[in-house]
Amino acid sequence: MSVVIVTGSSGLIGSETVRFFHDKGHDIIGIDNDLRQYFFGKDASTHWNTLKLKKELKRFIHETIDIRDQEGIFNLFKKLGKAITAVVHTAAQPSHDWAAREPFTDFTVNANGTLTLLEATRQFCPEATFIFTSTNKVYGDTPNRLPLVEQPTRWEINHNHEYFKHGIDETMSIDASKHSLFGASKVAADVLVQEYGRYFGMKTGVFRGGCLTGPAHSGAELHGFLAYLVKCNLQEIPYRIFGYKGKQVRDNIHSYDLVNAFWHFSQNPKSGSVYNMGGSRHSNCSVLEAIHSLQEMTGKEMKYEVLDQARSGDHIWWISDVRRFQKDFPHWAFRYDLKSILSEIIEASSTRLKSAA
Repeated sequence: MSVVIVTGSSGLIGSETVRFFHDKGHDIIGIDNDLRQYFFGKDASTHWNTLKLKKELKRFIHETIDIRDQEGIFNLFKKLGKAITAVVHTAAQPSHDWAAREPFTDFTVNANGTLTLLEATRQFCPEATFIFTSTNKVYGDTPNRLPLVEQPTRWEINHNHEYFKHGIDETMSIDASKHSLFGASKVAADVLVQEYGRYFGMKTGVFRGGCLTGPAHSGAELHGFLAYLVKCNLQEIPYRIFGYKGKQVRDNIHSYDLVNAFWHFSQNPKSGSVYNMGGSRHSNCSVLEAIHSLQEMTGKEMKYEVLDQARSGDHIWWISDVRRFQKDFPHWAFRYDLKSILSEIIEASSTRLKSAA
């Protein structure tokens, strides 16, 4: 028996991981207590996805343990022991705006929860691969000091800069910048995962994500850019853009492409590795460009306003350089571009709306 533990198993990346590794023949234990509903309200609940996974997957077991619950986590890991071959940790408090409201909740979920999982892995299944979903927010607002040029629909980096062709690589400093409290808690977790790889020799990998997205995303205003944008368009909810004239740029990676990267890493893990992982130059857009594309695809006009005040520490321009991962795992490649990502989110959101009607 080969068991893969997935935390945040009902969320976007977690549920994609559950399905992907299940299809590869593994037994899956999903850990998710729907804290997302607590963070963002009833509409952001992932309970619907829990029910779907339990119904559709034979070898999936759902556990409602809080990752901060050391006794509960240790008991589960002790019971399964060395049958656990991989731990994919996607559970998190994911919003830098929300973190400022409840700093203790944010830090204990993101940092302490990660430490609990790492130590459980080290004690009970030390040969297991440990994959952590980190964030580009570990770089703080350092990207905002890049030489950016304003264009009609987006901010863009100067074409002479080393990041122009491929995006931002892993050598960017994480020091001397404003991270937000969310970014700080994820830095703590990120470094812990690296250290358990380097200090203890565990098979740990860190994936610093850009905009992670896909049809299973329960989007909310403070988190889930494309999914929430689609929701607002379909339901005619006014959308608020926070600063930068709506020209801030994000690279968007489909949950399948990210989880496929997890799979490749799990087959040949490199201890303590760190990878920037996003849509790269392959899939990116500004908020205004996303709105334009969405209106063309749905035929529905978007109601939106652009606020003068940007979110504290928010990135003006972010595009991930994924070449380090591609060098280590040359058989991995993108399956989805921006248009196909939006198409899937629109279809899934429309189906959920009809079911709820």
